[in-house]
Amino acid sequence: MTARVRLTIEDGVAHVRLNRPDKMNALDPAMFEAIIEAGTQLGTRKDVCAVVLSGEGRAFCAGLDLDRLLATANGEPLIPSVDLMRRTHGIANYAQHLVWLWRELPVPVIAAVHGVAFGGGFQLALGADLRYLAPGTKLAVIEAKWGLVPDMCGTQLMRHLAREDVVRELTYSGRIFSAEEALAYGLATRLADDPVAAALATAREIAGRSPDAIRAAKRLLNLSATSDVATGLAAETAEQAALLGSANHVEAVRSNLDNRAPRWSLT
Repeated sequence: MTARVRLTIEDGVAHVRLNRPDKMNALDPAMFEAIIEAGTQLGTRKDVCAVVLSGEGRAFCAGLDLDRLLATANGEPLIPSVDLMRRTHGIANYAQHLVWLWRELPVPVIAAVHGVAFGGGFQLALGADLRYLAPGTKLAVIEAKWGLVPDMCGTQLMRHLAREDVVRELTYSGRIFSAEEALAYGLATRLADDPVAAALATAREIAGRSPDAIRAAKRLLNLSATSDVATGLAAETAEQAALLGSANHVEAVRSNLDNRAPRWSLT
């Protein structure tokens, strides 16, 4: 990881902060690499129970770095040495992996969004489980402005959050919309004057629950977006069977009855 991303972990909560404030955390090759490295590292840690994703400075993320956009207009690749036609990360290419990895992370992710979230920055926020937005935040599926389409999982994530006609209107027009509109559309979870503080508070609440139950819940909710009902119901049964009588299930029951803080097993 480089200075482009700051990562801290405390009491089961990881805070990933995009750290290119002079460029409104725009996505250049170094930022792509740093974000992916941070997410990959968190995916291997048993002591992480929830993640907050935020941006330093005036914005969450302004999207693709303008220099890279100009380079593509001159015939250069979007990301040097990366073939975006290849599925290099499961179902995703390298650029899509920047977003999809947060959906595949085994624990909940909360995006704390302020300032602007345009293009790739908006899609990065969509990869989180929850999105807390500061009032006054500006968002856009802005690719149409540059003669492009959203290609970092946006089309696949928006369709589960907002009505189809809303997704189409935002994508075709590329217009900037407000945090309040995002909430009405279903693209934001809530508005918060201090979205980072609100996201950290929710993350700490999640970290106070059984880590086994939270991870199982995320697996089920991820599956529900792509599976039929029969598959989903069978998965519910299997996950519950694995939890019942487990060490952390017993600890959840006992700590509630004893009115004390739980002591979770993280193995």
